[in-house]
Amino acid sequence: MDNCRQEIDLLFETSWEVCNKVGGIYTVLSSKAKTLKAHFNDNLIFIGPDVWSAENPSPYFIESDRIMRRWIQKVMLPEGVSVRIGRWDVPGKPIAVLVKFDGMYAGKDAAYSRMWELFHVDSLHAYGDYDEGCAFARAAALVIESIISSTKTDPEKVVAHFDEWTTAMGLLQLKADMPEVATVFTTHATSIGRSICGNGKPLYDQLANYNGDQMAAELNMESKHSLEKAAAWNADCFTTVSDVTAAEAEQLLDKKPDVVTPNGFELNFVPAKSKYAAARKQARERILEVARTLTGVQLPDDTFIVATSGRCEYRNKGIDLYLDAMQELGKLPSDKQVLSFVLVPAWSAGPRPDLQHALTMGEHSRLGDPLLTHCLNNYNEDPVNRRLHEIGFSNDASSRIKTIYVPCYLDGADGIFNLSYYQLLPGLDATVFASYYEPWGYTPLESIAFGVPTVTTDLAGFGMWVLENFSPASFSTCGVDVLHRTDSNYDDVKNRIVEALRDLIVAGPSTTEQIRKAAAETAAQAQWSTFIAPYDTAYCQALSNRDSRTLK
Repeated sequence: MDNCRQEIDLLFETSWEVCNKVGGIYTVLSSKAKTLKAHFNDNLIFIGPDVWSAENPSPYFIESDRIMRRWIQKVMLPEGVSVRIGRWDVPGKPIAVLVKFDGMYAGKDAAYSRMWELFHVDSLHAYGDYDEGCAFARAAALVIESIISSTKTDPEKVVAHFDEWTTAMGLLQLKADMPEVATVFTTHATSIGRSICGNGKPLYDQLANYNGDQMAAELNMESKHSLEKAAAWNADCFTTVSDVTAAEAEQLLDKKPDVVTPNGFELNFVPAKSKYAAARKQARERILEVARTLTGVQLPDDTFIVATSGRCEYRNKGIDLYLDAMQELGKLPSDKQVLSFVLVPAWSAGPRPDLQHALTMGEHSRLGDPLLTHCLNNYNEDPVNRRLHEIGFSNDASSRIKTIYVPCYLDGADGIFNLSYYQLLPGLDATVFASYYEPWGYTPLESIAFGVPTVTTDLAGFGMWVLENFSPASFSTCGVDVLHRTDSNYDDVKNRIVEALRDLIVAGPSTTEQIRKAAAETAAQAQWSTFIAPYDTAYCQALSNRDSRTLK
């Protein structure tokens, strides 16, 4: 196994999601931290955006005035750029530097001109969050340079890892200003691939026919695509998180990744066996209490509970397919009650006051609109809410399946459940992630880590990993049912989801226990202790390629 850790005196990793929970990258980095920290100790430094305030502090950041005191006393950064030092409150508690980057906007035109001259990055068509991502990335590069210089670390013994297009300009700036530093760039999902899918175009059937630059112009994505492509080509090592994304990058960025670095999971997030039964009991009691209060139906304790979750990408995450499958499942004759959830953060306006009051008073009388736990700012435009009502879910006593939409982050303080996602997960009997566009797929991996069997697709990197490592891949062998999905088999996948859930619903206690055990055993094979090896390979390649270019 490649291992160049002993050659690295400082390892930086920069991401918009350091101490900032936005999506799956947060889980990648926060769960990976413990394994990296075990070797690098405090020579591992994460850099994230300081988008917080005294009124709205990061719940994941523990500030400290004892860490890196020498540097912080001497640090000189542009006006309007400041840093806070502390630890990321995750297993391993690595050092985190949060960067306030407002001062970087003043020099953006000169910076963009420089990026065009050096790397042909086209910022002319920038809009939306492009300026914000680039301002943070450039400030992060300055912080990395300052730490290296202040600590008198040999830059040839430094690896700087940048995640996603939002940090790409930092990588390019660092290469220009401190070329001795070895760089790694990871794209978790190409910006243009995500855009193709988000615009309803067929990605997979037509992938070989797509030109990334052409599609970027058509979809008004020139700047992000240009920046991401430049980072992929200029990094000393370019990685993606799965073979699915590797093929996408090779076609759309014209660059084959040097290494595929799949995402592992840290089992510290999972309750110990001795505490699992109590955790499952607590979760089910709260889930059923909310559902009974919202619908007015006295759901039995053995109700089959299924959910989907993740980023609010209606088509890409397969939420449309999940809802249609729930409609079909509700048509099947059965004595078993099914409770279905869509746990997807949206434009929430806070918890429903009437539901909060009913929960406080212990009232189980049916509330108006019994499909929704939180208020929505865009009630009529929200795609999940619209589809729920189009299908006609009633959630009354006569319907065998009740489907409830939870459009908020489950952080333990949502006002309704007041349990985190990981606290609620053990209460489920199954999960479904019918992904159309999913570079890796943390949600199904999280699910099986908690012993909850899951349905996913082979368009997700995790689904492909399961197929490569288990034959056959089934509930009984690995706790995962991986469905083949294409651009044109929507109805077939919908029916397969219904069949898979029906099998779980009718399974006896011993079969159910076997499936849950198989799920947990599969998750144990996907821990970071195993999956960190490709990162070692990436670091080695970055150092080697850096040597090749600096010795020319």
